[in-house]
This record gives sequence, structure tokens and C-alpha cells, in this order.
Amino acid sequence: MQNNRSTKDFAFLVLKGMGMGAADVVPGVSGGTVAFISGIYEELISSINSISPSLIHVWRKEGFAAVWKHINGSFLISVFGGIFISIFSLAKALSWLLENHPVLVWSFFFGLVLASVIFVGKEIKKWSFLSIALFIAGAGVAFWITILPVSAEVDSLPYLFLSGALAVCAMILPGISGSFILVLLGSYKAVLDAVHERKIAEVLTVGMGAVIGLLSFSRLLKWLFEHYRNSTLALLTGFILGSLNKIWPWKEVVESRVIDDKVIPIREINLFPEQFDGDPQLLGAVLLGILGFSLIFILERLAAKN
Repeated sequence: MQNNRSTKDFAFLVLKGMGMGAADVVPGVSGGTVAFISGIYEELISSINSISPSLIHVWRKEGFAAVWKHINGSFLISVFGGIFISIFSLAKALSWLLENHPVLVWSFFFGLVLASVIFVGKEIKKWSFLSIALFIAGAGVAFWITILPVSAEVDSLPYLFLSGALAVCAMILPGISGSFILVLLGSYKAVLDAVHERKIAEVLTVGMGAVIGLLSFSRLLKWLFEHYRNSTLALLTGFILGSLNKIWPWKEVVESRVIDDKVIPIREINLFPEQFDGDPQLLGAVLLGILGFSLIFILERLAAKN
């Protein structure tokens, strides 16, 4: 953990958190992927993992400053502050873009996530039979999740609590989208509406579920990184690769459901070049895909220079 960051460093952490929040709003893109490509993933997992009941003892013995340092508080506040800023400020805009220009939005994220496969894969120091097997398994599991049928919309508070806990586990896994898990569980619209309409009870319920899920799951992830780093990275790279099926820009809805006068896609199939040839958005989609792909490596070069 780094405790000697400057104000500029913390400003960049807020921006990275905003990138995570923007990704988490889109069903199919993982905030964990953004955390990984921005270089804060393992520190984020480690910092979350440091939050435990033992902090009460540290507080009584050494005071609040020691607790803050122990949990890397300034880092967590910066990242999660950025996430919440992004969710509350960008949720409505991203929802509008997904409704009105879905191909362009998905094209950008497809390029971004495709480059992330290469970026995360480069972190694997040595490929072994186990690493290859976990990579294939991760890709298979993520692909399977993307083709699961969507559940009916449910907005009861206990269900929203469970949804928050499961979605946040997916959120910190690169490649598996927390938003898409909400879609599968049938609570995506309920959560988005709660954020848009400032429904405090629903937002707090989802938030409590997310906190409990996050604190529990981060411990497992930290242990995996400490003991099986290469294998864990191979699995996560597979997750990212398998998730590309969900964010392919050109799709045809073959089954949908109307909920509160809004059409919710239940099952979609991907279209191939000969099927979307002539799309007036094709050039813009290709350019945005290239931009998303290039952005990862531009950020990597900037990080290397710094």
C-alpha cells in the first residue's frame, strides 16, 4: 500500500474510480477490468481486505489515525468516491446512450475489453498446463453467464440486498459485470430506478448487501493472489475473454419482456459482418472500437513513463 501519495495522485485515483463506476453502470463491462488496467486492482483488494473487526482493537490502542493508515483510507475514499460520483452523475447519461446509440457504446467497450485480455494476460509470468486450463475454464464460465436467460424483475428489499451482495462480487472480478448479474437476477431496472429517483431505502439496502459481499469476497481474492498469482490471473483473463460475447455491438433481440412500459431484452443473438453490412453507424463503431482498444495501451505507456 502507498501512503506517500500527492494530491495529484489522489485526483487520479478519483478519476480511476469514476472509470470503474462508468463501467459498472453498463451491463456487460466490469469495473474490476478498469481497476486492473489502471493498476489499482491488487491494492484495492488488499485495502478492502484490511477492514475487519480487529480494527476496533487498533482504534482503542492506537487511535483513529492508525486505523485510517491500516485500511489505506485515503486510497479507498478516493476510489469509492470516484465510483459513486460516476454512478450518480453518469447513470442517466449512459442509460440514454445505451437506449439511443447502443452500437456505438458497445463498440467502444468491446475494444476496451478486448485490449484488456492482452493487458491482463501479459501479467502472467509463466504459462503452465494449470494456467491454460483455468484460462479456458474462466472463458467458458463467463461465456455461459452471458447466455443465461434474464429473470423476471424483482424489487423486494431482501432480494435487492442479495442482488447487491452478488453483483459486487462480480464487480471486482475482471470480466464479469456486476450490472449484468443484476440483469440476470432481474433487479437491474429496480436498482437503476432507485438511483435515478433517489429511493433511499432501496439504495441503502443494495449498498449494505454490496458492503457485506465485498468484505467477504475480497478475502478470498487476496488469498488467491498471495498463493496462486499466476493461476488467478489466468482465470481472470479467461473471464474477460468470455465476457466479450455479451458486449459484441451488433445484436438481434429474439425474446423480450415488457416491464413498466419498458422493453427488456431476454435473449439476444450476435450478428456477423454480412448481417450488419450497410449499418450507417459502422464507421463510427469501428473508430470507437479502435479508440477503446488503443486507450488501454496509451494508459499503459503513460503509467510506465510516470
